[in-house]
Amino acid sequence: MSPTPGTLDAIPLTLGGTAHNAKTAHMTQAELILVDARTPARHPWAGPALVAVALASLLLWTTVFVVTPLAELPRYFAQRYLVLDATSMLFLLVNNSVFLGISVYMSSRVSTSTSLARDMLSRVSLTLAFMVAMNLGVMANNLLLLWAFIELTALCLAPLVAQGNASAPRRVAWHYLLYSSMSLALTFLGIMCLTRSAYLQGVKINFALGEMATAVSIVGDTWQHLGLSLMLFGLGSKLGLAPLYGWMPETYEAAPSSTSALLAAVQFNISVVAVFRILQVFRAQDTSFVAHQLLIMGCLSLVVAAIQVMAARSYKRLIAYACVSSSGVIAIGLSVGKAATYGVLLYVISNAFVKALLFLTAGRLRAVYGTNEVKSLSGVIRVLPFSGLLFAVGTFALLGFPPFGSFMAEMLILSGIVQSGNLIAFTMMCTMLTIIFVATGRSIFPMLWGPSDRQRPLINESWLTAVPKLGFVVVLVLLGVYTPAPISQLLLQVAQSIGGQ
Repeated sequence: MSPTPGTLDAIPLTLGGTAHNAKTAHMTQAELILVDARTPARHPWAGPALVAVALASLLLWTTVFVVTPLAELPRYFAQRYLVLDATSMLFLLVNNSVFLGISVYMSSRVSTSTSLARDMLSRVSLTLAFMVAMNLGVMANNLLLLWAFIELTALCLAPLVAQGNASAPRRVAWHYLLYSSMSLALTFLGIMCLTRSAYLQGVKINFALGEMATAVSIVGDTWQHLGLSLMLFGLGSKLGLAPLYGWMPETYEAAPSSTSALLAAVQFNISVVAVFRILQVFRAQDTSFVAHQLLIMGCLSLVVAAIQVMAARSYKRLIAYACVSSSGVIAIGLSVGKAATYGVLLYVISNAFVKALLFLTAGRLRAVYGTNEVKSLSGVIRVLPFSGLLFAVGTFALLGFPPFGSFMAEMLILSGIVQSGNLIAFTMMCTMLTIIFVATGRSIFPMLWGPSDRQRPLINESWLTAVPKLGFVVVLVLLGVYTPAPISQLLLQVAQSIGGQ
């Protein structure tokens, strides 16, 4: 197999920051090209098998969605430990759609990445274990079971983060695992506070979500309020909300691009589901203190993201801080509730596809240029026309431009904020999003269209990697222009379950 165009520039990625022997370290670039091009995949079937499993999973849940009327939901399985309701149905569809795109990307990268070819079997195994835990976690009908599956997804992803191209990927992986464990410990402490509240009120608490909703006291006491606050604080850390957001930019930047996409576009959603489940359980109560907590965390996250985006020098880190911003918008929308809730759902779904699109395209840029630094890239769209265009489209969608779903979602959230009369939150959100827009454009647009100080040949890109990314773009446009009636009804049902109108 001959070296493909751009392989010379892909060397820094394929070495991935791992410790190679001294002989490899002193090879010339030409020799390294031959090593990279001639290194066969140890398990060539692993990539296609991953794609096949992902496709089968998506077809399964799509078929279930088509043949199952929403009026017949929820349906329970495994002695009522698992439930298929509107919430789980929505996120099963979204997560498995994104997973298919990531699987195609991983399979297509085997031929150009020595590290991926060498470790493909372990990566595929961990990725499949992660997706099994994700699907079961989304369907969990027990608060403790959902908590356990969130932790299990983190345990599956930590070894994948350790295979990244940072200077010390294992340190980053341990840091990620520590943050994840700490946030879940806070969540578990909150669950224990709820148990204490139920004991003091003489209520036998059952952590099955449906039964829990009928068992908790309508008039919450201090223990119950403390439990809710701790759970939201812990899950807020998993979502990258300030103040416990520090793990997110470092992990997203250091992890392999496929793992960054899994973190940002898939695992993020199970924490969102956990927050939704809590809101579904306690929606009959006065949770104004929860709304205030979400509002404060959301506004603080927007401020942090605006400051950090201005200072970001890496395009992957810039995307990561934009994810912090997105979490802030979600928290503010949930704090308002009612009319903004549908917009929050649309925003969550849109951002899953936006994040996957951006991180997978960023992986392509890293493979060609060998760096994550913005200043080292210029005129990308002339060297990689397709990837450069997709990165531009993803950036526009991330910033909330029409005709993408994120634009419609932000308009619905802002409309809900205005209807609630919270002009301070409205002003804060508009101001911070404007700053993030300007700072992101100042970094990204010269990188894509600016004059290049070094002439690079035009690189032909594989159609195989193009299909899932184009699929993401189509979904984003449909969400912004025309949402099919069955999907719209599903979104509306989920919105109503968490207090939306």
